[in-house]
Amino acid sequence: MPNAIEIEVNGKRYPIHYDPQTPLLYVLRDELGLTGSKYGCGEGQCGSCTVLIGGQPRRSCQIPASAAVGKPVTTIEGLEKDGRLHPVQQAFIDVGAFQCAYCTPGMIMSSVGLLQSNPHPSSSEIAQFLQGNICRCGTQPRIVEAVRQAAKVMLEQTR
Repeated sequence: MPNAIEIEVNGKRYPIHYDPQTPLLYVLRDELGLTGSKYGCGEGQCGSCTVLIGGQPRRSCQIPASAAVGKPVTTIEGLEKDGRLHPVQQAFIDVGAFQCAYCTPGMIMSSVGLLQSNPHPSSSEIAQFLQGNICRCGTQPRIVEAVRQAAKVMLEQTR
């Protein structure tokens, strides 16, 4: 068993007893019990495993756990604060931006990353940013609308 590395996930520090090259997704799901990030393709193409690492959307199935050392990791479970959903999570519910919901955690995490870097994106910018997240159910228009709605809420909260 390799020596433990330590990573910060959702504001808490955890010793990890996996090989440092193990994909972060497996550590999150298997060791930490954070199952919101989904295993989809295992190749970084579908986006269902997206988390924020240092505030940037990253595919956790392709990132070794060691790459998260010293960088805060946020999973879908870490977005809720004090019993309140993140505006993007709430907008997905309000707009009904999911059917099977398998892609939803990755879509939400990518959308949060987008709104952190571009607080007022156009519909085409949203669609372009989310290109790497695949939704097979056909709810893309509602996903774009949810991100637009969340952007408005987040801008109002900063005023």
